[in-house]
Amino acid sequence: MKKSMLKNGLLLGLFALLCTGLVAVVNLFTYDKIKQQEKVELARVLHQIIPDEIHDNELTSHCILLNSVEFLGTDNSLPAYIATKNDKGVAIAIEAIAPDGYNGNIRIIVGISDKGEVLGVRTLSHQETPGLGDKIELRKSDWVRSFDGLFLLSDKDKRWNVKKDGGEIDQFTGATITPRAYVKAVKNAVSYFNANKAQLLSTPANCEVGK
Repeated sequence: MKKSMLKNGLLLGLFALLCTGLVAVVNLFTYDKIKQQEKVELARVLHQIIPDEIHDNELTSHCILLNSVEFLGTDNSLPAYIATKNDKGVAIAIEAIAPDGYNGNIRIIVGISDKGEVLGVRTLSHQETPGLGDKIELRKSDWVRSFDGLFLLSDKDKRWNVKKDGGEIDQFTGATITPRAYVKAVKNAVSYFNANKAQLLSTPANCEVGK
């Protein structure tokens, strides 16, 4: 009986070891391809939120790292991408986190012109409720376009709230927590840019996409 149990245990351990090794090998051989696909997807999103006609550089080529728990929603450094025209910064795409989504973190990216105008916003990742909170995805709803063309006049600009809170941005029917968190995160990113734009737009690239 003991020999049989020992044999089965060894076979199970060997099988687990082989599976782990197989996964490691697959990851090793697909790592570069995955990173390349991530870079392609990032470029696609950046070109959606920063118009091609206002810059002459490749957006993914000028990456900088930002750190602000208060304005970017995490104590981790997050990337931002500078758009330049004749080597002068004309816009930026800032990644930020809405930490108070209904189901946790919502990762977003906000395109902002050098004048402080919101050029576009997109959701990079989230775990909001399908059919309700996932209207923050452009493929489900055009709600994220509500931010296009907005300026933040001050930190007390009341327009930057959902309508239920007296602002100008729609909440979703039956779901206020998600859009409220999202609006706050976009507002914080724009506020951070407004307070630091000269420095941000002139910062040399200090990170690499996909690293």
